[in-house]
Amino acid sequence: MSKINFKVNIEPDRVIEEVKRHQNAELVHEELHDLGDGKQMGTLVFEKYFFRTKNRAALVVIVDNIHRATDVRVVATGSSQGLIFNFDWGAGDSFAGSVEDILREYLIE
Repeated sequence: MSKINFKVNIEPDRVIEEVKRHQNAELVHEELHDLGDGKQMGTLVFEKYFFRTKNRAALVVIVDNIHRATDVRVVATGSSQGLIFNFDWGAGDSFAGSVEDILREYLIE
């Protein structure tokens, strides 16, 4: 499992649109909630098959601007091969890092 957390200078709805437009994986779930007072919270869930692990991996992107700047949390899971060893040949890190790459120009931390 790989986790990344970073902040960006765009609103959650724009983060969701950018990630959806540029992510090379199947979108299996999407939601965006307007919490009022300019606050938003959204979630994206993607799935992708990785040949190097011979397994499907899930990518969860959670984004909100509840505490001023837009916070992006990314979790990639299910990319490891086998039941005993949690070794994924870098697939999880690559999958999670793809979101940070997509949003690189908007990073503030």
